[in-house]
Amino acid sequence: MTNYLAILRKELHALFVSPIAYVVLAVFFGVSGYFFYIVLSFYVRQAAMRQFGPYPFPMDVPSLVMESYLGVMSTIILFVLPMVTMGIFAEERKRGTMELLLTSPVTYSQLILGKFSAALIFLLVMLVPAVFNVWLLVTYSEPRPSIAPYLIGLLGPFLLGAALLAVGIFISSLTENQIVAAATTFGIFIILWVLDAAAASSTTTWNEVLRYLSVLNHYDDFIRGIFDTQHLVFYLSFVFLGLFLTSLSLESERWRR
Repeated sequence: MTNYLAILRKELHALFVSPIAYVVLAVFFGVSGYFFYIVLSFYVRQAAMRQFGPYPFPMDVPSLVMESYLGVMSTIILFVLPMVTMGIFAEERKRGTMELLLTSPVTYSQLILGKFSAALIFLLVMLVPAVFNVWLLVTYSEPRPSIAPYLIGLLGPFLLGAALLAVGIFISSLTENQIVAAATTFGIFIILWVLDAAAASSTTTWNEVLRYLSVLNHYDDFIRGIFDTQHLVFYLSFVFLGLFLTSLSLESERWRR
């Protein structure tokens, strides 16, 4: 536990000292805040128009805003997380400290979990504006909606981000070039992103498999406020697979040395 906490503190210090971290936070906060304003304004206008139109049912503005906003946030996460993970192991290789880490008394699980936990904490910081925006929706909506679907909705970006972080950490363990790590991670993210669209045109077994492997296919229920354990298991399995492959990568590194 002591070694794990030492790695965690070291990684948090490295993340929050780097100017890249603040660029990522600034971009994420700015873009997500802008889209929240756009989405909220759109649905408020639509609801106001319905009051004077021939529509019999009122709009559930808070739920529509949450679903659209968190849907946009998934795309933003896909673009910015490669910048978070690109240096987690690649920077160690570049500075020549990788060999020191691999020969230290720190176990692979402590090393990987320490770095992954630091990245998760950074992800939580990124999601602070989303929590604030959802709080605004719940607090100022009349009548005030139940908070449970909104909390489930916030679980979606966190689980999606955790799964993508695990993939990014694995890619970072394969190279010492941060640009290569970021570009490769982004390419894999795009592939995972479009799997659902690629399989949407048919109902064959192969396309069903592709649809299941799409990280966004499992995201949709969360942002609708629906909790399904199969989606939770999928994301946790994705995290486990990414960290397991990272462990294999480090193990092969040790044998090469």
